[in-house]
Amino acid sequence: MSKAILCVDDEKIIITSLVNQLRERFGESYIYEMAMSGEEALEIIDELVESSVSVILVISDWLMQGMKGDELLIEVHRRYPGTLNIMLTGQADWSAIQNAKDNADLKAYVAKPWVKDHLMDKISMLLEGNGL
Repeated sequence: MSKAILCVDDEKIIITSLVNQLRERFGESYIYEMAMSGEEALEIIDELVESSVSVILVISDWLMQGMKGDELLIEVHRRYPGTLNIMLTGQADWSAIQNAKDNADLKAYVAKPWVKDHLMDKISMLLEGNGL
């Protein structure tokens, strides 16, 4: 089964940069998908799962139009509890981070601007720790 990593942010330059860093680190081991809203992210996840692609990791911003990142990660966790998740944001309030920890099994919070090696090492540890 193919495995995918989904990056969610309402700024295209951010998700493009993140996907490029993931591809540089992990090569073609994963499918890399991008969404610019929580609603779009859920649609993409459902489409991937219907196509027998396992979404193993969601990396989401918090402050987005419509659905906030903690709400997205909670919904992803409700539908697909095996999916790992990371909040990557510069503007989350601590109650949103705690909400994601309590209700979405948030694996990590990383502040923007992120340090590439720190983020990629954290993702590597999460994926290896889960046998992915």
